[in-house]
Amino acid sequence: MILEALVPGHDIPVAVLTELTSLYASQHEFFSLSGDFPDAHDIRPEQVAAALTEEMAHPGAEVLLARSAGRLVGVAITLAHHPDPTDPDPWIGLLIVDARERRKGYGRELAALVEERFRRTGRDATRLAVLDNNPQGLAFWTTLGYETIGHREDRQLGRPCAVLRKALNGRT
Repeated sequence: MILEALVPGHDIPVAVLTELTSLYASQHEFFSLSGDFPDAHDIRPEQVAAALTEEMAHPGAEVLLARSAGRLVGVAITLAHHPDPTDPDPWIGLLIVDARERRKGYGRELAALVEERFRRTGRDATRLAVLDNNPQGLAFWTTLGYETIGHREDRQLGRPCAVLRKALNGRT
């Protein structure tokens, strides 16, 4: 698997946006839980482009495209610094894998690559939030060694979430 970063401040190429829309649309179950799109069964390219443009507008945000054999199989959105200045860790804001590619290890591999990117920049832990109504997501992350450290509402829509953290250097 290779990761490609979308370039902030540039339009997303049409071919890439088509791939991304297909990937997002495959995850209608997740987007039904999250409420990120008006109709999780009808996700449109302009909605995906707007969502990604909004994400990339945050300082230190990256949108990483995960490709296997040239095909887009996943997306991770990371944040180098949380808006809360007391939070020292980088965040994984979103990690999704094409639903048609479930159970092939892409999610684990993508998470490991993101963690390694953080390690290479000297970071020793990472955090993420899982919606309280997403037990499948919570199970995925805890299997990867993430531990729940708190509960709060997300900053964007006020949804209740579990906050998870994983030490990247063996320490907590």
